[in-house]
Amino acid sequence: MTVTGAGAAGAPPSVLADTVLERLSAVYAGAADPVRAAGMRAYMKDVAPFLGIPTPDRRALSRTVLAGTPRPDEADCAAIALRCWALPQREYHYFAVDYLRRHVGRCSSAFLPTARRLVATVSWWDTVDLLAAHVVGGLVAADPRLTADMDAWIADDDLWVARSALLHQLRYKDRTDVDRLFAYCLRQSGHPDFFVRKAIGWCLREYAKTAPDAVRAFLARERGRFAPLSVREALKNIGE
Repeated sequence: MTVTGAGAAGAPPSVLADTVLERLSAVYAGAADPVRAAGMRAYMKDVAPFLGIPTPDRRALSRTVLAGTPRPDEADCAAIALRCWALPQREYHYFAVDYLRRHVGRCSSAFLPTARRLVATVSWWDTVDLLAAHVVGGLVAADPRLTADMDAWIADDDLWVARSALLHQLRYKDRTDVDRLFAYCLRQSGHPDFFVRKAIGWCLREYAKTAPDAVRAFLARERGRFAPLSVREALKNIGE
């Protein structure tokens, strides 16, 4: 694998990705701070090494990297994301997430397998949650046929894929498929992992901003099936 991640398996050819990754690796490497990197890696439970670039500085550098570049097509988005993911330092993954959030509207439903690959690789909440709410959620909103894929994701053995299914409607507000949201929460109500239980509470809490009575009524019926963490998170802003 080269410094620009050109060896990323399955990444489509992309001249734009060639340009972006060459610039990105040079600009980010020049801003690396090994002392700060150690602290960031420890905070993120050693999920990946870091360069040590704080988020505001990283995003400013990213704007420099992208200055003058054209709008991507779907292949460009896939190539940039997969090649960033093939690089070890977490800041490159963050760049990819930010890029996809900005350009998800350029991608069709065919991009979903790439999004799933990102969710399921070097997985931690810092990338998964943004991919779920902004990228996966955006794709499903644009093509409701992808709800069938979400129905498969919620039953997946990979907890991060299941968490993504729970969170993909996080930004839908009054467009939320309520029956599916509640069914997904029930489907994973007995999950032993903290991150799935937390996601159940989070997605219910977020929907409660739109329909608090519906969430209260749902939990009044089903409370006994959920972990206390899930219930506590769901009711945090609306009470019993």
